[in-house]
Amino acid sequence: MKLINTVDAEGTVLCHDITQIIRGVTKDAVFRKGHIVTKEDIPVLLSVGKDQLYVWEKEEGMLHENEAAEILCAMCQGEHMERSGVKEGKIELRAACDGLLKVNNQALKAVNGFGRMMIASRHGNFPVKAGDKLAGTRIIPLVIEEEQMEQARAKAMELTGGRPILELKPFQHKKVGIVTTGNEVYYGRIQDTFTPVIVDKLAEFGAEVMGHVTWNDDDKKVTAAILELIEQGAEIVLCTGGMSVDPDDKTPLAIKNTGAQIVSYGAPVLPGAMFLLAYYETEGNGETTSRTVPIMGLPGCVMYAKRTIFDLILPRIMADDEVTGEELAALGQGGLCLDCETCTFPNCGFGKGM
Repeated sequence: MKLINTVDAEGTVLCHDITQIIRGVTKDAVFRKGHIVTKEDIPVLLSVGKDQLYVWEKEEGMLHENEAAEILCAMCQGEHMERSGVKEGKIELRAACDGLLKVNNQALKAVNGFGRMMIASRHGNFPVKAGDKLAGTRIIPLVIEEEQMEQARAKAMELTGGRPILELKPFQHKKVGIVTTGNEVYYGRIQDTFTPVIVDKLAEFGAEVMGHVTWNDDDKKVTAAILELIEQGAEIVLCTGGMSVDPDDKTPLAIKNTGAQIVSYGAPVLPGAMFLLAYYETEGNGETTSRTVPIMGLPGCVMYAKRTIFDLILPRIMADDEVTGEELAALGQGGLCLDCETCTFPNCGFGKGM
């Protein structure tokens, strides 16, 4: 830092805020710390009584906050994201399309652990819309060692495998098959009020219901129905009813007998404990390639509860983001819906663990 005459300050970087006070009108910074002085700024600076300024003196191996901010932003910004300009060492990232935000938590913690730089993001594995703010980054001091920025960048790339810390996966158009099960619905004893709920939730993501069948509690028929929907082109299959452990609840068995790989039967989420997730691999041939079809068994709570496990998993399925058993197990912390009188999901803690 050095003191110079204001008339010679063009192109230099301010080391402190410059405050303008006009009685009864304003008391605010006319220029902020880190501002690069232009020729047009000099008369303004003189008018607020600044004949001399403290400015940053370029040192070998040191970066101005805005230079360092560009490095930090590059660590974070993935495809389908738009960034703001840099100001006072700050850059914001926003979604350029609807999609699922993914955050590499290890890399995020590692970079923030270096100190003097920070990344604050929204929760990963949740849907965002075009224009939504995704993250804000900032360099804390006016200047920072270039070596420290390089260390942070190298650590982040090590943990992400060379990818950005943030990823936005666009939602895909999906064809969905629905299998409704239960003697009470099949024989017309009660009205099917489950399917309309599912259709409404799918509509939020632009999914297309390409087939819907209803069967009684016959696991062989349900298995055949699932496989037939997949053969007809379903990219997701949702099964409702018969998901508990009662002897006459056969839907989990029906899904298993398709040959699908069961990820988990049961999830540490309330509502939604009796949720089942599986992936079915089709066989490719000379004309078609193999594909992976998620199959979900939805517990009865999806029909009547405001938000459930289905609301946490559906966005990931719609973005072709594979869900693992380990990730389902991790939903335990934050997996308790408080059933608030006014639901504010996803602006609440449901589904947001550490």
